[in-house]
Amino acid sequence: MLIVGLTGGIATGKSTASRALQSLEIPVIDADVIARQVLEPGEVSYKLVVKHFGKEILQEPNGSIDRAKLGELIFNDAKKRQLLNSCTHPYIRRRMYWLLFRHFITGHAICILDVPLLYEGGMDRFCGKVIVVSCEPETQVSRLMERNGLSREEAEARIGAQMPISEKEARATCVVDNNRSVEEMQEDVRRVVSEWKPAPWRVAGVLLAPVVGLGALCAWAVAKLWPGSSH
Repeated sequence: MLIVGLTGGIATGKSTASRALQSLEIPVIDADVIARQVLEPGEVSYKLVVKHFGKEILQEPNGSIDRAKLGELIFNDAKKRQLLNSCTHPYIRRRMYWLLFRHFITGHAICILDVPLLYEGGMDRFCGKVIVVSCEPETQVSRLMERNGLSREEAEARIGAQMPISEKEARATCVVDNNRSVEEMQEDVRRVVSEWKPAPWRVAGVLLAPVVGLGALCAWAVAKLWPGSSH
């Protein structure tokens, strides 16, 4: 199974690209979705975050974590960001690995890892190919201001806190330009991934290899333990 990493900068259009791939019925593992799931009440990560950051981050009446308030606490504090990551990242990764395994054993030829911090978290090492969605800096700032209701200074600070998009572009297999219309960008993403998708016979071969190997091992064991059984 080919694992394709999908990443970009904040407000460059990665989520739009992800939706385009889902329309091809390709499984997409979305790290943002999993990050929200592991912070639901009752989850281990939820309990750890509340333990370290206090009940002040909880919302009434259901006790869910106020992600905006938590984000404000950690944004300008590297130690708190590191603490939050230690509470969540192991559980996010565990769920992602399980989903990858499940898609593999069910015979999918390709799977998308949609991870904002793909390079920062070292997840690119699991990917055969990586797509980086990029756009002009001014476009990125404008989109972020409009989407999150931020001032220019706040938007630029959030963008500046991430790995430079130029560095991600340099490490990517493919860079998708999102300075065009949504339709053009999505069509570009679909075309690239369709070209990369392995042939069905390759997937079948990979899935059957362990079965054939196990059968051969069993036959060898039977021959060794019961030499006369084959006659």
